[in-house]
Amino acid sequence: MIDLVQRHVLDEQRVATAIPFLSLLRSSHPTPVTRGVLKPSCCVILQGQKRVHLAEDILDYGPGEYLVVSVDMPAAGHIVNATPDKPYLLLNIELDPQEIAAIVLEAKIAIDTQEPVRGAFVGKTDDALQESLYQLVRLLQAPAAEAAFLSVGLKREIIYRMLTGADGRQLYQNIVLDQQDRGISKAIAWLREHYDRAVKVEELAQATNMSISSLHHRFKAVTTMGPMQYQKQLRLQAARTLLLKGDVDATTAAYQVGYESASQFSREYRRLFGAPPMQDMKKLRTTP
Repeated sequence: MIDLVQRHVLDEQRVATAIPFLSLLRSSHPTPVTRGVLKPSCCVILQGQKRVHLAEDILDYGPGEYLVVSVDMPAAGHIVNATPDKPYLLLNIELDPQEIAAIVLEAKIAIDTQEPVRGAFVGKTDDALQESLYQLVRLLQAPAAEAAFLSVGLKREIIYRMLTGADGRQLYQNIVLDQQDRGISKAIAWLREHYDRAVKVEELAQATNMSISSLHHRFKAVTTMGPMQYQKQLRLQAARTLLLKGDVDATTAAYQVGYESASQFSREYRRLFGAPPMQDMKKLRTTP
């Protein structure tokens, strides 16, 4: 897989492929910490090592391991092990919660799901999963139309292998329990839709048919942070995106994402990103 991937990703960047849900990433050196919102996906490391920060939790993973994200997760991360001779190589497979739920039902997969688990976890690839991933990577050599068509079945096989593997419960948890109105995906979706307005925990609990105590417990178990901290990170990430576009100043960005105080916005921005808004923008624009 390493040889095949290196033929298709020569530069230090993320590369889209003819397979609609698959992208590749290469880096020949460690990288600084960057922040963002992780989308539902499976990230498989072929070479190198990465560290991901989820609030106070740290997840390290390396060759033969994968990070699965089943719900939108504010996070920070950086590549910690990569060299020109052995660059960091990653397969990124986008996941669709509806697709995963359908496979669970079709394959009649039964997994114990009594307690909520974190919405991101690190697992190890076994022989069956590695073989499925290898068959997917081999399609990079096929004509684009053939790769796009045949990859659909292989993606289902990869999801099945993960669901039936040692870490299947963690993938299953936040996908299927939400179908039964026991998950927290509704709360996450609601916060993403209303991140720019004042929200009370009572209002969020009512909107998602949960008690306040259940909301706090389940939300923190899955995302590693409380609902209001989650909303704050969404606001700050959105403000950073606005500033990077160059159309607004810091005060305008603060008000557009829901802050009532520019000074509070600046303090919280610096706490999350390590510098005040304008200094952060200068650094981002001058970093190669």
